[in-house]
Parts: sequence; C-alpha cells; structure tokens
Amino acid sequence: MAIPKMRKTKYFTVEQANAMLPLLRAILRDVTELAQQLGERHDRLSRLQSHAEGLDPALREELQQIEQELERDHGRMREHIQELESLGVELKDPFTGLVDWRAIMDDHEVYLCWKLDESEVTHWHELDAGFAGRQKLMVNAGTKD
Repeated sequence: MAIPKMRKTKYFTVEQANAMLPLLRAILRDVTELAQQLGERHDRLSRLQSHAEGLDPALREELQQIEQELERDHGRMREHIQELESLGVELKDPFTGLVDWRAIMDDHEVYLCWKLDESEVTHWHELDAGFAGRQKLMVNAGTKD
C-alpha cells in the first residue's frame, strides 16, 4: 500500500500574492467564462432531460452533444483548478474569480483574499470565515523596507 505524500503548506506574503496577479487574471478570466458556459449548458441539459421521453431525434442528438461538451468542459475546469493549486492558490468561486492564498498573520494561519475585479490583494479572512468575514489588510506604518 502506497503511503500518501504529505503536502507541505505554502504560505504567501501580500507581496508574493500581488506578484501573481497578472498570471491569475489570465487564468481566472478563462475560469469565469468556463463557469458561465458550464452553468448555461447544465441548465439547457436539465430542460432537455426533463422532456427526454418525447424528444425528436434532432433534440436527442443535441442532448448528447451538450452532455459531451459538459464532460469536456468539466475536464477543462479541473485542469484550471489543478493549475491554480499547483501555484498555491485556492479557487473559492469560479463565477467571480474569487481566490485565497494561505498566509501567516499574527502567528496564526489565515487566507489572503482576492477577486478578479480587484486591482490588488487588500483583504484577508480567518480560515473558517469565508468571503463574508473579509477584513481590510492593515499597513504597518512602522515597518522598514
């Protein structure tokens, strides 16, 4: 039996997280667009499946095509999520491009929090607080560069 490898948690500073934003913007634009497409396809599939008994052959074919597209796009989404995870980024909401990075603040683990429409990382929250618990990062005026 193989012993699973323990993954070492990577922690980020605000500066490190901000340095990743150009790459993340590109990835997350794809993620949010794909999430929207997946949602639309899922809705269409649900509507067709609810009437599957009486579908004519053309609509049955469309149903199969949507199922194939959904499967392909779910695979693409998994690839995006894996890419983000390999960077140390946790995707929290694919529709808004909300991501978190683990960080250490005041000697305990927290998340740095950022959304695709924000210019830089300016918020954090406790691990169990989620987006609703976001707090503004405090700038230490007394720190030396």
